Amino acid sequence: MIVDCAIYRDGRRSEEPPRDFSDALDLCRLRDDAFVWIGLHEPTEDEFGKVTEEFGLHPLAVEDALKAHQRPKMEVYDDSLFVVLKPVAYEPKSDVVTAGEVMVFIGDSFVVTVRHGEETTLGAVRERLEGDPDMLRHGPTAVLYAVADSVVDHYLEVAEELSIDLEEVEAEVFSPTAGGSRNTASRIYAFKRQVLEFRRATGPLANPLVRLAQTGPTGTRVPFVRDDAQPFFRDVSDHLTRVNESVEGLDRLVSDVLSAHLAQTGVQQNDDMRKISAWAAMAALPTLLAGIYGMNFEHMPELTWVWSYPALLAIMAALELLLYRTFKHRGWL
Repeated sequence: MIVDCAIYRDGRRSEEPPRDFSDALDLCRLRDDAFVWIGLHEPTEDEFGKVTEEFGLHPLAVEDALKAHQRPKMEVYDDSLFVVLKPVAYEPKSDVVTAGEVMVFIGDSFVVTVRHGEETTLGAVRERLEGDPDMLRHGPTAVLYAVADSVVDHYLEVAEELSIDLEEVEAEVFSPTAGGSRNTASRIYAFKRQVLEFRRATGPLANPLVRLAQTGPTGTRVPFVRDDAQPFFRDVSDHLTRVNESVEGLDRLVSDVLSAHLAQTGVQQNDDMRKISAWAAMAALPTLLAGIYGMNFEHMPELTWVWSYPALLAIMAALELLLYRTFKHRGWL
């Protein structure tokens, strides 16, 4: 559905809503300081078809905007620039990272934003821009920058929350009581899956932001983006670099934590096997002696001796005590 549609002149929102997309676009193109911004949330094919027809959006970009589930990317077409961003949200209680999608079309005097999911609210971005006319005077480029900056800044918050939760997982793994819990391995693996989901949102976005910042080896200018916006996109790109470095560190660290947990589990299993073996050895010795003297043979030594029974019990107790002290000294018990 169409969430908002407005015309902006000289950095300020026009109080009169546009009657028609085509008329609004024609009106904005008559002035250098005006543009129209249409915001949509999970539009249907029919709803988006009207926007596509009026603004001349490329069919491939339209298909991506309708179907969603795209990687972060930037595509340049003859009449528009198409950028896909993936905002993320993290729920610390459930340790789940969820990703939405924001598609931004910018062209000659127009901006079209398409949002999928609830992970970001473009209304807050629009409200912030409307409160900063100096920024909004830069036209569609300012909208693209503000959306990208909002998404990447939230990446930093999510990365910080993931770091805090990973510290809790580390404390659980290296705890003397909970390190061998059955749920620990599944929690570590689930956490690694969330880091991977986060990485899918942040990693592919690096190249589009480098192109927007014109910091690549060729420095090729991106159409429909103002030249004076380069420092702003460079700042967003720097923030994203910090996020990606943090994500890579989280991924390596959670792998190390998983390896440490598996090593701890192996050591614990070895300790358990030693204890089982020690108790089995202690149980085997009296069983052996009792088995020998339990045989129904007529001619066996010490059968007629009065003290044979208590002597045999004393020998069993002495040998058990000897084995117990030996195993205890070696740390098997």
